[in-house]
Amino acid sequence: MNYDITATIVTYKTKIFDLEKVIESFFKTTLNVKLYISDNSPTDELKEYFKKLNNEKIEYIFNNCNMGYGYGHNIIIRKIIGKSKYHLILNPDIYFQKNVLEELFIYMEENKEVGNIMPMVKYPNGAIQYLCKRNPKPFDILLRAFCPSKKIVEKRNVIYEMRDEGYDKIMNVEILSGCFMFLRNEVFETVGLFDEKIFMYFEDFDLNRRIHEKYKTIFYPKVEIIHEHAKESHKNKRLLFIGMKSAIYYFNKWGWMK
Repeated sequence: MNYDITATIVTYKTKIFDLEKVIESFFKTTLNVKLYISDNSPTDELKEYFKKLNNEKIEYIFNNCNMGYGYGHNIIIRKIIGKSKYHLILNPDIYFQKNVLEELFIYMEENKEVGNIMPMVKYPNGAIQYLCKRNPKPFDILLRAFCPSKKIVEKRNVIYEMRDEGYDKIMNVEILSGCFMFLRNEVFETVGLFDEKIFMYFEDFDLNRRIHEKYKTIFYPKVEIIHEHAKESHKNKRLLFIGMKSAIYYFNKWGWMK
């Protein structure tokens, strides 16, 4: 193994300012790490920035196309299979304190049956993001996308987002968010990579569900990260269409009634 942890951030028209906090966070560690930037943008504007950083632990790759979120990650995953103990899928809008990676690393080293682990995720104001989910039903997705009653959505979310479990203990969860996936490297050889037929949204559901069939997929609230998350798919008609298209593919693959 060359590294303890490798990581990928997929970018698309991402501003340098939006990357600085996540990059700084990732390198707050004594572990042997390497970061890959997989750029799906139409131009390689970020290239000069990473060239000036001159950090041998960061590798910038310009894909010259946007074939989707999973595609961008898979380009890197194919490079790092067998070259690190763990691989971290990171969103650009994540940041965290020192020792987060160390604690997750130790937990994974001590619990070989775990394939994916996600820490507590919070908004910048300290509120919990309820990113643990039970396997979704079409009703859950339609309700969240189109129901005008926040009260009705919130009532269903108590079950769907596992709020009834309290988020105060370690849990083996069916679906973990793709914003921060701390993955045992071997899972890619066991269950495969991201499904590139999913352009965006549900690619994390699909991958974690496949991992969950073979390993434990753990929510670990003893450490936390910050996610500056906005539900853009609910605000943008084009992204809503992409989300619905991905949902249809997902349920065709996994079943509409399961």
